Amino acid sequence: MDFTFTQEQEEMRAHLDSFLKNICPDEYVEKCDNDGVPPYEAYKALCDGGWLGLIIPEEYGGTGGDAIDLAILLEETGKRFEELAMWLFRTMTWGAFAIMAHGSEDQKKFFLPKIAKGELSFAFGLTEPSSGSDAAALKTKAEAIGNDKYLINGQKVFTSGMDISDYCLVVLRTSQEDMKQKGISTFMIDTKKKGIEIKKIDTLGHRSIGTTQVFYNDVEVTKDDIIGEIGGGWKICDSCLWYERLCLSAARTGAAEACFNLALEYAKTREQFDKPIGKNQAISHKLADMKVMIELSRLLFYKFATSINANEASRHEAAILKLYTSESYKTITEHAMQIYGGYGFCMEYPIQRFFRDARLSVIGAGTSEIQRNIIAKSLGL
Repeated sequence: MDFTFTQEQEEMRAHLDSFLKNICPDEYVEKCDNDGVPPYEAYKALCDGGWLGLIIPEEYGGTGGDAIDLAILLEETGKRFEELAMWLFRTMTWGAFAIMAHGSEDQKKFFLPKIAKGELSFAFGLTEPSSGSDAAALKTKAEAIGNDKYLINGQKVFTSGMDISDYCLVVLRTSQEDMKQKGISTFMIDTKKKGIEIKKIDTLGHRSIGTTQVFYNDVEVTKDDIIGEIGGGWKICDSCLWYERLCLSAARTGAAEACFNLALEYAKTREQFDKPIGKNQAISHKLADMKVMIELSRLLFYKFATSINANEASRHEAAILKLYTSESYKTITEHAMQIYGGYGFCMEYPIQRFFRDARLSVIGAGTSEIQRNIIAKSLGL
């Protein structure tokens, strides 16, 4: 399997590195996190630069990039600010990819050019108070009224970025089937619809954008808002969740590398007992392990991107990717905090932000336990 980047991809990475340092400096990231404010200016700069159209076909106003291009974008963005990368990924997965893969031609013509121009932002509504890991147990329903209308009632939780999004891909129950996955459909819903109430949830990490609780009270939509076919929503979720695995892994590996670089520099410059602490084997071995985890994470997500490009991605491969990169990110931030010692525990230093943000990686978008279940099942267990 060839993991060589093209010259254009290498140039794209170099450009992104310079561009992101300019639009998203360290003090800007710190302010967004401390104040709980989304990185509007940085996101707009990426929109204005055409980056939201990266994976959209040229016929719809994009640049026709592939999964590897997307992984590069999110890895580099994650190095600067994970929350900014999360905002990008949500629009590019739950907006662009979902519509490209499952939308009608009319939906593609309406949404994709606007996404490419950076005019629309997207969220995803799946989890509910009583259905987390057992996602198909969702109860929020879309009830048909007449020939072409539906009324939505229920509640979603952990719909991240709903308060700053224009549309949300919402997973809803449209019938009561013996096999609960068969009664699920996906709707693309305008977040400003009457009857939608959004409440911000206070969280440990990801404080810049964070997540929300959403209440749907007689929200009226039409059949034109359905993505795919009625009853086919579970398969749509599945394919998009695989794409999500790639995006999260790339962004979080970028963030892990940024955290590692800070710890490495600190270990080289912080002196105790008349020598840099990095000269102590206990510290140097932590850094060696961190480096290995980053390199293996990069190998895994670029391999998965290659599989997506070849239409050969699998469920167990996606689970392995999500499990390893998430656990690695969490471990790397824990090691970094230990290397920084007491200063890592101080809000003045950025290590605490990585530490807080990384904890979500093994919980959100499929817990590590669920990923292990998927892997075990693929082994015939």
